[in-house]
Amino acid sequence: MTTASSNLPQVVFDSFSERSIQCIERLHAHEPETFDFDLSQYPPNKTAAVLILLFERDSELQVLLTTRSKSLRSHPGQTALPGGKVDDTDESLEHTALREAFEEVALPLNSPHVHTISRLRPFLSLYKLLVTPIVAVLTDPGLLEHLVPQESEVDCIFSHPLYALLDPSIMSQSSQPLAELGGPDWPYETEFHASINTSDSKWLHETLYRMHRFRSTNTPIKGLTSDILLLAAQIAYGRGPTFERWAPGQLIPSDAIRASLHEWTKKGDATLDEAQYAKLNVKELKEA
Repeated sequence: MTTASSNLPQVVFDSFSERSIQCIERLHAHEPETFDFDLSQYPPNKTAAVLILLFERDSELQVLLTTRSKSLRSHPGQTALPGGKVDDTDESLEHTALREAFEEVALPLNSPHVHTISRLRPFLSLYKLLVTPIVAVLTDPGLLEHLVPQESEVDCIFSHPLYALLDPSIMSQSSQPLAELGGPDWPYETEFHASINTSDSKWLHETLYRMHRFRSTNTPIKGLTSDILLLAAQIAYGRGPTFERWAPGQLIPSDAIRASLHEWTKKGDATLDEAQYAKLNVKELKEA
């Protein structure tokens, strides 16, 4: 395997196992889906980016996660990927994700050990933020020892095996203790993954949304964070999860974004020409 075939820096090949390199190459080659409407018209103050920072431990890809401060107004005490809203001074979505990671956990900016490799398609958050995941790899895990949580935003920093998003049962082999079963960080009866019919709730236009929760060594991975990591894991490993991913009739992601942009346009927060607006007609939304 050579860098010429994948256009990845040689240091990536020198820093990861063969299986992880295959995952990284799939992510690097991934082309996010395109939409038949103009995403650039989404309200600028409603766009954000998050960082999926992958590194290797015991020949297994891990993803860097945080637990948000309990003092925050939105999603206090929940698991998150480093990231946040786009600033006017950000040069790109990659810059947004890396800047936020620097502010939240002191990941050095312009580090020679952090290599961005791809973007995933945008996701729609509960509050209708348009969130773009940026995938990066860390070639020197020793850098993790120097990360520091920003007290006003982050309670702690931890990691989770990416493959466990597809097969949660592998957490039975975790070398670190998991959150206590039935305790405050895992108040569920299932051992590693909670997603049953009671986790399906009404969302956009009365369609269902399935909430997935994954047991970790810290707070559960759920909601938008689990949705993003599920897609990243599916791309990386070239397979689907061991559980039912979607709720019956759940909107496909592009239609959820379409519906949200339609609402912002009606409120005057987004401006589309007549032809573009017609494509956002909610009556034409298709269900998954």
